[in-house]
Amino acid sequence: MKKSLLFLLFIAIINSVSFAQDEVPDRDIIQFSGVILDGDSLQPVPFTSIIVLQRHSGTTADANGIFSFAAQTGDSIKFTSVGFKEAYFVIPDTLNTKKYSLIQLMSTDTMLLRTHMVYPWPSREQFKEEFLNTRIPTDDLDRANANLAQAEMRERMQNMPGSGSENFKYENYQRAQQSYYNGQYPSWSILNPIAWAQFIKAWDNGDFKKKD
Repeated sequence: MKKSLLFLLFIAIINSVSFAQDEVPDRDIIQFSGVILDGDSLQPVPFTSIIVLQRHSGTTADANGIFSFAAQTGDSIKFTSVGFKEAYFVIPDTLNTKKYSLIQLMSTDTMLLRTHMVYPWPSREQFKEEFLNTRIPTDDLDRANANLAQAEMRERMQNMPGSGSENFKYENYQRAQQSYYNGQYPSWSILNPIAWAQFIKAWDNGDFKKKD
C-alpha cells in the first residue's frame, strides 16, 4: 500500500514538472549588438559594463563603446559606466530575426560636492609666523645685479690669476726685452714718464713699505 502511494506521488510530481515546462516556452537566442554613446556629445563611452539581469552575466564594451554577445529575447539589460547614470533596456520578445542592434545613449551623472579649503597650517598663529618669516626668492634680475656689482667685480679682477695665454705672452715679452739689450747695459727709465707714473702709483699703494 505504501509503495503504491509513493509511486503515485512520484508520477504526479513528474507530470507537474512536465506541465510546468510546457507552460514556459523556450526563448529565442539572438546576437545582441550595439554601440554606447554619450547622450550629450555623442562620443563613445568606452568599457561600459553590460549585465543581463536574469542570469547575472554579461560583457564589457570595447574602447569604441561597441559590444556584441549572445542573448535571449525578453532579457533585461543594464548598462553601467563611471560618471554616467545607469541605463536599462529590454530585448523585445516579438523579434522575427536572430540579430538585434541597439544605440544606447548614456546620461552624464554629475555630482556636486561642497567646496573645502585645505591649508598647510593648522592655526592662524602658525600661518602668521610662517608668512612673516618667509624669504622671497630672488629673480634673475636680482641675481644679475648682485653678480655685476662694481666692488665685487674689482675684487674678483684683482684676485684672478693669469690665464695660460697671458702667462705665455708675458714670458715672451721678458725674453724679448732680454734679447733687445743682449751684450749691453739696459737703458735707464729715469726720464720715462710712464715709469714715473707707475712708481708714484706703487708708492701711493704702499708697495715699498716693509711688510711684516
